[in-house]
Amino acid sequence: MIELQQLRKEFRLSHAGSFKTALLWWRKKRIERFEVLRGIDLKIEKGECVALVGRNGAGKSTLLSLLSRIYKPTAGKIIVGGKIAPLLELGAGFHPDLSGIENILFNGVILGLTRQQVQERMDAIIEFSELRHHVDAPVRSYSSGMLARLGFAIAVHVDAEILIVDEVLAVGDFAFEEKCYRRIEEFKNEGGTILFVSHEVDDIRRIADRCVWLKNGLVKMDGPVPEVIAAYQDDPEANESL
Repeated sequence: MIELQQLRKEFRLSHAGSFKTALLWWRKKRIERFEVLRGIDLKIEKGECVALVGRNGAGKSTLLSLLSRIYKPTAGKIIVGGKIAPLLELGAGFHPDLSGIENILFNGVILGLTRQQVQERMDAIIEFSELRHHVDAPVRSYSSGMLARLGFAIAVHVDAEILIVDEVLAVGDFAFEEKCYRRIEEFKNEGGTILFVSHEVDDIRRIADRCVWLKNGLVKMDGPVPEVIAAYQDDPEANESL
């Protein structure tokens, strides 16, 4: 479902406070190039649930953003064999001045549904989100937990074959988190493919079939969840938690 071939992503940083200063830096060739991903080769088969682990800055979120087409790769290939539903930053893609219902319509169409299909699924999306009493309010008034509920509810109702999840379920609402994880397990059982980032070891052990450890922009280790987590936690450079 997903194949990455020598995937690289580089960002350019000027540390400049104005366009004029940035131009001077560029002329002096003092623009800093920061390579986040340095040649990733990775294959994920249909129906697999793969967790990414690694220190902050290892490239996990950048990789998910490349798959979600938020960024373009500097080099390499991304081959995707199905429709992706990205669930990344809280509220990403939501217009703060639009209501919950209007954002459902807007995001549903962006994710590939027709306006009629979104209307047909509106009640199911609202019911899953548990925000029926808030859907007429602008989302700028929503808490982070409410944004996560709405974003997840939309993502799991767009008939995607691949779900991309980046640290958005840890919103402090245990009951809703459990509901989301049950839906993820249903998605897996239906043959869906999942790639996700989490710093919670228990969540990785519960959901993932396979774990990929990124270090210094490369795949350090790829294999069964217990082995990769154990190796990562034994790494002297690793954070205290994932």
